[in-house]
Amino acid sequence: MSSVPSSASLAILARLLSFDTTSRESNLALIDWVVDYLAGHGVAAKLTHSDDGSKANLYAAIGDASLPAIILSGHTDVVPVDGQVWQFPTFALTQADGKVYGRGSADMKGFIACVLAQVPQWVALAQSQCWHRSLGIALSYDEEVGCLGVGRLIADLQARQVPVAGCIIGEPTGMRPVIAHKGIAHYRCRVQGRAAHSSLTPQGVNAIEYAARLITHIRKLADTEASFGNRHPLYDVPFTTLQTGLITGGNAANIVPKSCEFVFEVRWLPGDQHERFVSSVRDYAVNLLQEMREVAPEADISFEQLVNCPPFQSEDGGEIREHVAVLCGCQGGDAVAYTTEAGRFHEAGIACVVCGPGSIVQAHRPDEFVELSQLAACEAWLAALQARVIAAV
Repeated sequence: MSSVPSSASLAILARLLSFDTTSRESNLALIDWVVDYLAGHGVAAKLTHSDDGSKANLYAAIGDASLPAIILSGHTDVVPVDGQVWQFPTFALTQADGKVYGRGSADMKGFIACVLAQVPQWVALAQSQCWHRSLGIALSYDEEVGCLGVGRLIADLQARQVPVAGCIIGEPTGMRPVIAHKGIAHYRCRVQGRAAHSSLTPQGVNAIEYAARLITHIRKLADTEASFGNRHPLYDVPFTTLQTGLITGGNAANIVPKSCEFVFEVRWLPGDQHERFVSSVRDYAVNLLQEMREVAPEADISFEQLVNCPPFQSEDGGEIREHVAVLCGCQGGDAVAYTTEAGRFHEAGIACVVCGPGSIVQAHRPDEFVELSQLAACEAWLAALQARVIAAV
């Protein structure tokens, strides 16, 4: 097997990296480019848009669309580069030391480029051979901010009754299968107290201090889970975790702060229910609020769910698991603490495995890169997949 990917994959990856598809930006320039690329090979694409029309998912089928599809899925958005110091250009391809640098090279435009580079060959094979599966290409938006876009793509597939044999999500796994991951939920908590001059603190209700008590409660839940919670030995972090990631509040050091808000997350194992932790935080907030309202009847504590991505655990056996086991040369697979769109597909009853080029360690970091050898391995893997499940046997 070659340790260098095809020039087609590298050329496509260079084009994909040139689009700034940070989640706060539109991905339509990239999607339009892919639509034109596919159309140039006679493949039509179906788009599903966000509410404001600024973003889109893409789905395209190669082969007989009435046959169950093996879907190759990737997200087009990337995380910001703000505040990061890069040696290499952020939204461009730089090749050096056996690596390709650029935001999204590992997570996960490298996989998308490898898939798109196979399209001409797949189209030619579909015209000359009798397949027993079709091949689907799925690109989504807003994965990095909570797997928000792919739900519309899945709903469209279901509404059109597109038959699906299974889905391979090409997140960076070193081309090893990931068969399970945690769910993730984010909640914003807003604490409203009463402002006062700091010399008259008893007349105020300090929103930051009450928020701190809630955060301490969240930390106690996390510590309890780490010490006594359920364990799953397959995971790198084998228990449910909680943490507070953002906080803001107050106006000046000599003012009792009227407001404070923070965002906390739960990452839970398949089979668990993250709502039990959130309920504990809500119950504790009720007790705090009674105390706050003894001084300030207008005080309030509210919660808003921002993200809720379900966990994923692949069922033993099944077509997708069998294909991936043979292609990766291993039985079973890994479980990880990070979250992917596999949770959304799995929730919709679609069998999934996560497998793609690169390392999650490189994702979201300055000078993000994917090794050339990993892209070459992905190309060979896709060719083997085509030979195994698409061509008639």
